[in-house]
Amino acid sequence: MAINAVTESTFADEVLMHQGLVVVDYWADWCAPCKQIAPILDELDQQYADVKFVKVDTNAQPGLAAQQGVMSLPTLQFFVGGRVAKSLSGGKTKKALQKVIDELV
Repeated sequence: MAINAVTESTFADEVLMHQGLVVVDYWADWCAPCKQIAPILDELDQQYADVKFVKVDTNAQPGLAAQQGVMSLPTLQFFVGGRVAKSLSGGKTKKALQKVIDELV
């Protein structure tokens, strides 16, 4: 299952209104660490059926990234009940991301 892209117009419905855990990946095509973390997120999307993963292309959605306070890439925000429960910046290992998800689900 591919990870869906969200935009300013779909962010509220896809992320803020979702009842469970939502992992939002803020990325850009020029960002090397973003490219490194993408396959890890794809694996986690397969592994955690009850967790929703979405992506925000910061080139196409700079306003959304700014609204969410994203200052560096990649940034991962973990939303629970429409609020940011945790935020991580920079490249991360699969193990580190699993630990955060396991704490929040």
